[in-house]
Amino acid sequence: MKLTVVSAGLSVPSSTRLLADRLTAAVQAQAQGPVDVRVVEVRELAVEIAQNFTSGFPGRALSEALDAVASADGLIVVTPVFSASYSGLFKSFFDLLDKDALGGKPVLLAATGGSARHSLVLEHALRPLFAYLRALTVPTAVYAASEDWGAAGLDGRIERAAGELAGLMTGAALHHAPRAGGTPGDDFTVVPFEEQLAALQAE
Repeated sequence: MKLTVVSAGLSVPSSTRLLADRLTAAVQAQAQGPVDVRVVEVRELAVEIAQNFTSGFPGRALSEALDAVASADGLIVVTPVFSASYSGLFKSFFDLLDKDALGGKPVLLAATGGSARHSLVLEHALRPLFAYLRALTVPTAVYAASEDWGAAGLDGRIERAAGELAGLMTGAALHHAPRAGGTPGDDFTVVPFEEQLAALQAE
């Protein structure tokens, strides 16, 4: 399975990247099988993103990042909170995606901020954005305020959200089974996202 992680932190080191890394490790631990991880640091693409808006053509690094998002079996997206919403750079990156790139793709939403008062950014900003992009966002989103680091509650949210994403990524994959006398890959069944989501919500 291919997992792409989009981190929009601006500082180095970044609490946004730290949260992204913890979520990634949790998904890898709960996935059924190996996970090929690609991390996209949006900060490193800022110049190419701006140039794409003016020229209409992505640079090499930006093109590779957009391809990594489009080809992934699942996404983790993490943004810092700026002015009570996602960062402009984060939004600009997703503005450049093909309109169908995220259709039906499982996405784990996460954000970081200085205060717990901004936690609703996940629901009033991030979830509507990815609903518009027709992505399948997992039920549990993860917000980390400054006081959350090291707290048990954050660990629990990370584990639950990671389990939901890992389950959807596994269930959405093509399950190849050989016919009698055939070879692996001859037949496949698809487990719909909706069935996987219903099963997760029923737990």
